[in-house]
Amino acid sequence: MAESTTPTADAAAAPAKAPEPVSHELLVTSSPHFATPESVPRIMHTVWLALLPACAAAVWLFGFDALIVIGLTVLACVGFEALLVRARGRSWSEVRRTALDGSAIITGVLLALNLPAASPWWMLLIGAFVAMGLGKHVFGGLGHNPFNPALVARVFLLISFPTQMLTWSSPVDSFAQSTAERIEQDKAELDGQTYATPLGKLKDALRNRADPAKLAAIRAEVAERYPALDLFLGRTGGSLGETSALALLLGAALLFWRRIITWHIPLTFVATTALVTGIAWAVNPDVYVNPLVHVLGGGLILGAFFMATDMVTSPVTRLGMVIFGAGCGLITAVIRLWGSYPEGVSFAILIMNALVPLIDRYTRGRKFGETRRAAA
Repeated sequence: MAESTTPTADAAAAPAKAPEPVSHELLVTSSPHFATPESVPRIMHTVWLALLPACAAAVWLFGFDALIVIGLTVLACVGFEALLVRARGRSWSEVRRTALDGSAIITGVLLALNLPAASPWWMLLIGAFVAMGLGKHVFGGLGHNPFNPALVARVFLLISFPTQMLTWSSPVDSFAQSTAERIEQDKAELDGQTYATPLGKLKDALRNRADPAKLAAIRAEVAERYPALDLFLGRTGGSLGETSALALLLGAALLFWRRIITWHIPLTFVATTALVTGIAWAVNPDVYVNPLVHVLGGGLILGAFFMATDMVTSPVTRLGMVIFGAGCGLITAVIRLWGSYPEGVSFAILIMNALVPLIDRYTRGRKFGETRRAAA
């Protein structure tokens, strides 16, 4: 007779072995998988490092005040990031990790580069809070925001405090000279008016409906006063980050080398702006300026290479990126040529940010093995 296979009483009394805990590191998504050393903190830190040449150029051109604007804005963004993450009920370890992952630093640097050197400290704090609160955490934090946080703050400040946001100065004569002193010097030299940017001077003339002869004179003055080399190197007034195209392109080269950004958005953005403004210049050269002034004389380079390429708020497909960049360039050119504001980069990027879900939907690729539905 065969032996019974029924467990003995001793075996039945033995305690069951507890299941081993599942490691979250083994939970992966569906294939295919690509191993990469890149991580969110590493990418974020690379981006703000790429902005250091532009920050250095701003400090060189606008002195100690530029350093204060950049430093205070970055510290405020990091501080509000920590406070808002904690207010959402996260642990202190997550607060520290999130505040120092580099995303808040990027927002602070980009916001500072979109501000004048004469920005008061209280406006910097308001801008930092709007960027981190309304531009980022109200949507759920990093990776969930549909709009670029720095641009949300920039547009908010422009609408709320236009006088402070549009008070420019020419580059300082020495590092020790304050921006306020330079503004007073500009007023004395420019018949009681503050320094005007190239785009601002043209927009004022168009807004005041100057006669064609006066417009031609102003256009000639802009071409003479702002040569292409000065615009490229940054020897002109404006916000901290729209002056030196050379410094911005040096930082963009690092992002291209690290493959953090591709050519699709920035080149189509710049090319479309140059094309539309070039057509306007060719049709009426007595009113409109050379498209090179539009490319180098405003925030186009900063916006195209560092803000429109934000991986959270831009399309994921290559065709979508081209459409996104072309849309940004078209809106920028329209606002600059016929809108109320001299600059349209911020508005253009935010408008196109809102259209990203639609762009992604209609430019996504066909799934492998999927057949196209026959037309009805």
